[in-house]
Amino acid sequence: MPDIATVSIARPLNEVSEEIGKSFEEYGFAVIRDHGIPADLIARAEELSKAFFALPDDVKRAYFIAGGGGARGYTPFGTERAKDAEVHDLKEFWHIGRSLPEVHPLAEYMPPNIWPTEIAHFRETFEALYAAFEKAGARVLEAIALHLGLPREWFAATVEDGNSVMRLLHYPPLTGADAEGAIRAAAHGDINTITLLLGAEEAGLQLLTKEGEWKAIAVPEGALVINIGDMLDRLTNGKLRSTTHRVVNPHGEAAYRSRFSMPFFLHFRPDFTIETLESCIDPAAPEDHPAPISSHEFLLQRLREINLA
Repeated sequence: MPDIATVSIARPLNEVSEEIGKSFEEYGFAVIRDHGIPADLIARAEELSKAFFALPDDVKRAYFIAGGGGARGYTPFGTERAKDAEVHDLKEFWHIGRSLPEVHPLAEYMPPNIWPTEIAHFRETFEALYAAFEKAGARVLEAIALHLGLPREWFAATVEDGNSVMRLLHYPPLTGADAEGAIRAAAHGDINTITLLLGAEEAGLQLLTKEGEWKAIAVPEGALVINIGDMLDRLTNGKLRSTTHRVVNPHGEAAYRSRFSMPFFLHFRPDFTIETLESCIDPAAPEDHPAPISSHEFLLQRLREINLA
């Protein structure tokens, strides 16, 4: 069985789309090199993320929006939990979304961003990173379209002005005898279309294989980990897999220090109807596929399940 693909998307997409697509079919994951997000921008963003999470707890909590479902600003440690999990994840995070003018027809779905005044250059850095994530994500979606036999630009209209969210994520250091091997983020699947993850080089990210075994994901320095979300799984009737994954505290010295990462949850437009692609319906079982649903309604259903709405 081939391993999780590690592919350069600087190569022509028609040369790599099958390798990427097969990895998504088998594992729901692929690792992407040469993704185009500038290394100096990543370094600045990592520095500013660490600076924010180092602020006093009361300063960070001033940016928590009660009743906001975690869509923007700060979400404190011990708030989010995986679907069906009995305990909360051991993390805190900050969300940045799309900025739309008030007159935009989709503005009602996307609250305005807020920005911490304590950290210089925070807004400009993360607006630039958000745009770079979108550009990289668009190229991955082009590869997926080619793999599915669709026109290369098929996904462009489905994600234009989509409700994508960038998360700055901090797993605080753990202490005690049980720190090594502790679960920092419980087993879960992502809600969105695809997720692009920076900062997964440190050991701990694992996916659940079809055989029911946990498989560690090895990531070269600076590469992006891409995984399929539930929305794309639903669109393709499970052909591209939204795979259960988790974050486990590593063993050794790394178990006792903070872990930082930056996932970008790329979403369809809120008004896009997730309706199974005809090519992903089995002619022998034409009714065996999910019912159509708007991406916004699907998002709300899932947010309620993970304690964010």
